Amino acid sequence: MPVGGRGSTGGCPAHAALPLLLAQEAEASIDPAGWLVSEKLDGVRAAWDGRQLRFRSGRVVAAPAWFLAQLPRTPLDGELWLDRGRFDEVSSLVRRDEPDDTGWRELRYMLFELPGAPGSFAERARVLRQIADAAAVPGLQAVPQHAVRDRAALRRWLDLVLEEGGEGLMLHRADAPYLVGRSPALLKLKPTQDAEATVLAHLPGRGRHAGRLGALRVRGDDGVVFDLGTGFTDAEREQPPSRGSRVTFAYRGRTPQGVPRFASFVRRRPED
Repeated sequence: MPVGGRGSTGGCPAHAALPLLLAQEAEASIDPAGWLVSEKLDGVRAAWDGRQLRFRSGRVVAAPAWFLAQLPRTPLDGELWLDRGRFDEVSSLVRRDEPDDTGWRELRYMLFELPGAPGSFAERARVLRQIADAAAVPGLQAVPQHAVRDRAALRRWLDLVLEEGGEGLMLHRADAPYLVGRSPALLKLKPTQDAEATVLAHLPGRGRHAGRLGALRVRGDDGVVFDLGTGFTDAEREQPPSRGSRVTFAYRGRTPQGVPRFASFVRRRPED
């Protein structure tokens, strides 16, 4: 059985959500002065406590023993990632009960935070680069963090990332201490907003969707209940996310009642 496999709980309950830093949405006009900026990676969040690798939900990632052996004893936070546009492959790979060695040899653990460490984020980012350099293995890399000169330069970078198939940018206050929870010290800059919700019910489809999913009734993290009826593939309508599972959705602003506008299903959260 792999080191840190799903059957192992260590000192942490299998489904105790980890206290990690979560991003808020950035205004399109944000001034990047005082921030460090990186590309938003379309992967699966994972935290390393020095012995086990866990999803954000607290569930253990069944990683190969050789992959875990190359990680330092220092707690780390980052993204399990393959490349732009390959989220589905990453999700499938890391959710297996028995790890696929071939797939894991291509995967990278991209580091962007040093849990519990002192100092500013700029200082922690330097330490992460040192950790990755010392490990000297392809599977462990620090996410490049850059100071951006002005709004125009930030916009050009965002446009380039989107043009090349990326998701957007992350902005982290350079002077921020280590924080947990959803914080304005970490922002995501994307052409559309996204958020997460819990599935409450399956609503039946009509017309060409008769006999399968029409929409998901969900509750957002802010307590607002609404229906998600677009963004699904035919396969997802045949086998929709189960009740109680967590999903990501995209939207463009909110109504005065707080309901997301033009909400569209993006994916089922892989850690659930």
